[in-house]
Amino acid sequence: MLQHGYGFDPTYGYSLDDLLAVEPPVGPSDFAPFWVARYRRALGIDPAPRLSPSAVAIPGFAVAEIAYRSTEGFTIRGWLLQPIRGQALRAFILGHGYGGISEPPRDLIDEQAIYLVPCFRGLGLSARPPISREPRWHVLHDIDKRDRYILGGCVEDVWTGVSALLALFPALAGRLGYLGISFGGGIGALALPWDERIVRGHLNVPTFGHQALRLRLPTSGSAAAVQDFVRQHRHVLATLAYYDAAVAAAFIRQPMHVAAARFDPVVAPPGQFAIYNALLSDKRLFVLDAGHFEYPNRARQERELMAGLRTFFSTL
Repeated sequence: MLQHGYGFDPTYGYSLDDLLAVEPPVGPSDFAPFWVARYRRALGIDPAPRLSPSAVAIPGFAVAEIAYRSTEGFTIRGWLLQPIRGQALRAFILGHGYGGISEPPRDLIDEQAIYLVPCFRGLGLSARPPISREPRWHVLHDIDKRDRYILGGCVEDVWTGVSALLALFPALAGRLGYLGISFGGGIGALALPWDERIVRGHLNVPTFGHQALRLRLPTSGSAAAVQDFVRQHRHVLATLAYYDAAVAAAFIRQPMHVAAARFDPVVAPPGQFAIYNALLSDKRLFVLDAGHFEYPNRARQERELMAGLRTFFSTL
């Protein structure tokens, strides 16, 4: 057991065997039609990507700021990284965590890839009132409206991001991957089932898995805000049923790589493993000692994870 100062057990008493036995939930009967309709609408958006100079410097890459159109009139901003030497062999969309993102990550798995790093709507460079940048408020934005809940818009930002990437680099069609961590992992699980343009995906400590469990287990993450809200507004459970990453995962057909943690005070491990367990496609699991937490083996496990991801995505 890792030493911690939380007032609850971030393993929730689950052994690894218990986690691998978590049954994914059953979603609404119209879960797939709901998301397919949204995807088709998003495909109708011309993202009109625009590039501008960036002050960010990353060795081996030319970094530009990018802006593209998404649904509901949102302009999504972020960064585009292109390798300086050699031809780009593949491309990735990177989905960031709920802490937001102030610059592109530097621990990149492939020096010959193009990276689109969007800031999801309301966060980072894509901040826009009245959406709060604070995770505890962002996660509640329009939660009482199934068709307008902020998470759905963030999923659409992935799809329109794919359209933007392919508008800029049409030759990379069929060689596009997704890498999402925490918030970006959950959003990726909701986005991938419906978008075959994304060929392979990786989800790192993904959230929004098994909403029923997520609402019961104590946490220090954004789920605590949802738990508090649901206590007073039970009707939003009807919305959350459509935003369950473990339900969505059962519809994913692409090969998937998942890094799930046995100990996590922010994203409860049973929800993470529910997403992995739901996958019916070719899948690989990397078990982390902990997520959202510093621990002795973290650097070693991160190196091993990166090596595994390089192998997993080498066929793109």
